[in-house]
Parts: sequence; C-alpha cells; structure tokens
Amino acid sequence: MMSGIRPYALLTLVCLGMFAPGLSTLPPLDRDESRFIQATRQMLETGDYIRIRFQDEMRAKKPAGIYWLQAASVRALSHPLSTQVWPYRLPGALAAWAAVLMTFAFGKGLMGSRPALVGALLLAVSMLLISEAHQAKTDAVMLACVVAAQGALGRMYVSSRAMELRQGPVEQGRAAPPDLAETMTFWLAQGLGILIKGPIVPMVSLLTIVTLVIADRSGRWLLRLRPITGFILTVAIALPWFIAVNNATEGAFVGTAIKTDLLPKLLGAQEAHGGFPGLYLLLALLLMWPASLVVFPALATVWSDRKRLVYRFLLAWAIPTWVLFELIPTKLPHYVLPAFPALVLMAGAKLCEGLEWKSKLGRGAFAVLWSLVGVAVAAAILLLPVKLGEGFNSSLIPVAAAILLATGFAAAQVYLGRFHGAILGVMLVALCAWPALLQRVAPSLDRLWVSRAVALEIDTLAITGPATSAGFSEPSLVFLLGTKTVLTDGAGAATFLAAHADGVAIVEKKETDAFAAQAAQLGLAPKPVGDVHGINYSHGKPVDLTLYQSANR
Repeated sequence: MMSGIRPYALLTLVCLGMFAPGLSTLPPLDRDESRFIQATRQMLETGDYIRIRFQDEMRAKKPAGIYWLQAASVRALSHPLSTQVWPYRLPGALAAWAAVLMTFAFGKGLMGSRPALVGALLLAVSMLLISEAHQAKTDAVMLACVVAAQGALGRMYVSSRAMELRQGPVEQGRAAPPDLAETMTFWLAQGLGILIKGPIVPMVSLLTIVTLVIADRSGRWLLRLRPITGFILTVAIALPWFIAVNNATEGAFVGTAIKTDLLPKLLGAQEAHGGFPGLYLLLALLLMWPASLVVFPALATVWSDRKRLVYRFLLAWAIPTWVLFELIPTKLPHYVLPAFPALVLMAGAKLCEGLEWKSKLGRGAFAVLWSLVGVAVAAAILLLPVKLGEGFNSSLIPVAAAILLATGFAAAQVYLGRFHGAILGVMLVALCAWPALLQRVAPSLDRLWVSRAVALEIDTLAITGPATSAGFSEPSLVFLLGTKTVLTDGAGAATFLAAHADGVAIVEKKETDAFAAQAAQLGLAPKPVGDVHGINYSHGKPVDLTLYQSANR
C-alpha cells in the first residue's frame, strides 16, 4: 500500500470525499469569497486582467494570481454571466488536493512512506483545510505554494546538513543531494506565492531559514539555494504584474494595499477580527478537528527529538509561523494554515514510531474534550435544519448516529492508548461528518442564504430589469444579481426605481421609511411584490427584506 501510485490514489479518493461535497451546492459565501468571485467575473466581463475591481471600487487586497486562476476555470467550464460558483472554487479545491499530495511526497522523501501518508491523511480531513477548499479565495492555493517551497527547502536543508555534519544516513535513508529542479521549485513557488498572496510564502520560508541558522549557528547550506539565480526567477514571475497594475492605477494599488490591508492587520484588529495571543492555540482542537485527536498527543512528544534534522526543520517551519500569527492583532482562523503540513508530518512520524501516553486520566480527559466537538457536529446536523431550514429531517438521524458511533470509537481508542486505531477512528469521523454537513445540511439552511433567496424570488417573479438594494449590501447579492446591482440607501432605492420602471428595489426593514418618503416626494407608488426573511451570518442579525416594483410599469 505504501509504494507506487497507491498512496497518491488513496489520498486522491479521500480528498475527493472531503472537497467535492458542497462545492457546487453551497451558495456564494459572504464576505470574502463573494468579493473574490465578483472581482474575477468583472475581469472576464471587461477583459481587464490587470486592475482588480469590485463594481467601481478598486480591490487592493491581494495580487491578481488567484483571480487569473479563477478566470481561467470559469472561461473553460462556465460563463461570466452564470451564477454557478463551483468553477470559481475549483482552483482552490485542486490546490488543496495538490497540497495534500505534496505533503506526502515531501514527507516520504525525508521520513518514509508510512508517516508521510498518515500526516497527509490528517491534513486532508482537517476542518480548516476542508473549509478553505470550499471557498474561492487565496488560502488553499497559497498552501500549495507553501508546501512546494518548504518541501524543496526541507530536502535541501536535511541533505546538506547531513553531509556537513557527516551524519551519513538520514532518518529513513540517505536524502538525495539537492538538484536544480529542487532549487527552481523553491524559487518558482516563491514567485507564484507572491502573485497569490503577497508576502506570506516568502515570510514562512524566511522565518524557517532564520530559525535554522540561529539554532544551528550555521548557514552554509543556504548556498545550495542558488540565491542569485532564484531571486531573478522569483522577480521575473511576480514583478511584471506589479509594474503593470502600478502603471494602470498610477501607483495607487500598491500604496492602497499596504495602507488598507497589510498595515491595519499588523497594527490592530482589522474589521473587528481581533484576538489575544494564544487564541489560535485554544482554537487548534477545533481547527484541526477531527485530526486533532491524534495530532495533539503526537506533537507533545516532538520537542525531545528536535536535534534530528527532519524534526528540526519541521519545528523551524511550524513554530515561528504559528507564533507570528499569534502576535499579529488581526485574527482569522485560516492565518495559521501554512503551519499545518509541518504539524501533521511530525504527528504522522510520531504515531508511526509508536506513541505512548502513560496517564490514563489524561487520555480520558482529552478524549472527552475532543468528543464534545463530534457531539456538537452530530447535534448540528439534526438541529440546524429545524432552526434555519425546512424543519426536522428524519433521514439525517442515521448520519448523526454514525458520527456519534465513530466519535465514540475514536475516543475509546485514545483512552485505551491504541493510537493506530484512533487514526482509523479519525478517518471514519471525517467520512461520516464532512460530506453530510457540506452536501446535505449546509446548503439547505435557507434562512442563512439571504442573497440566494432574493435571487430565487426575483426569478420566480420573472423580473428581468436592473436591481437595487437598500440596507442589505452583502457582496453575494451583487454576484447573484449582476455587476450592475446598485447598493444604496432607502432614498436611493426609491430614486433608482423611479428611473427604472422595469427594475426591482430590495429594501431592508430599517430603510423602509426613507424609501417611502422619497418615493412619495417623487410621485412614485411602489408596490411590494415579495418578501425575504433570514439571518445575515456576517454579523448575526436578522434580515427582513421587501421587494418593490413600480406600480406604473
């Protein structure tokens, strides 16, 4: 099972089971995903692949790489006018799959097939990666670039340091000396990573290098990177677009990106996404669930092996990256994703070496704590449709029962100290939970998907004119109704409707009085033609929308 293409085939099947469900059925998510996909659509509509815009506003959040990948996917598989979201998500899902395969390939070369396979499986079923694989954003593609860069860097470090220290065989075997392909892979990943998410990939690599140089008190192995040639390659990949967009925006793009995106995240809690140092560590049980059941106990034993070159490199990758994001005031769950491959590879190695946890009380307490998430997921599968969907669905009872049984089995394996059985339990939990949650439950929660409900209501009413929205301005509405959708206030919606007799005004309850007052002043008699009620999950508040058309149409 460990040789040839069989591990890659197994990982591909697992990724297919984790990443494919929900890819086409989940509506566009607010807010980041919908901003990305709408900006990509506008690239396709205008033919301008240099400037990134959301409607008339310059979007200086990320470089153009992710938009180009999404645009290529949509052009090949769909159409810019289509509201199908899966073509926009496909590059991220494929990148998540590639990250899992590369994690195995990298780990296999340094620690053997079995621990690398275990680590890659744990990465594939982790909540955070599955979440990012279902969103048309940068992070899954960025992770693939991180793994490619760090994989090449790790092979060069281990083989070079082994020869430098005259250690002879390295871990499971002698690592091959770094060649031109590995060096170019490192620098190619840096360039592509910059085009995808700016400084993140170089930052992870730089933190790793600095940590290793300080810890080893030696940096001779860095000469194997061919820094001059590599730097030229990276610049050749990334710089042309930066020059082009700088010229197209008269220097505004880069300055805006630094002032409105990078610096606010470093200096404060941007957009109220704040948190204290250590928050990610507290959330890690959830972010890596269900893999956290075996990852946490395994990682607790790693530090004692820090002098082994493979562990030394993986620790230098994971710890500084994690600590940096703990220190940055802005906190979003996906920020720590670049550390995950290193963490799961260390966990896979420790699990395959034979993990021991002597405290039965500690094992039991941890298993119970981990199980609470599984119980919550099973309960959510049954209760969320009652609160947010069409009501209780008895066909989901077997799914919830299977999750509880798998959770109980996995937790029992940890309590008994049988960590190989716990790995099987983790996989069973993931296979029971994620496909059902993503494919059957989440898309059916109609009260959450307000923009989808509005679009369906407009289709039902056969309204073909332009739309405006007052008081509800989520970017998913723009994607579903079209680029020319006008986001305004109540008075603006009345003015819009007066100018577009065949149009529709979507008015939130709090804007109704201003809408009515302006309509009366304009001599307009708008008639309500539909209602949409739900919850705006971006801020957790209820939404009450009324659709109006002109009575004079």
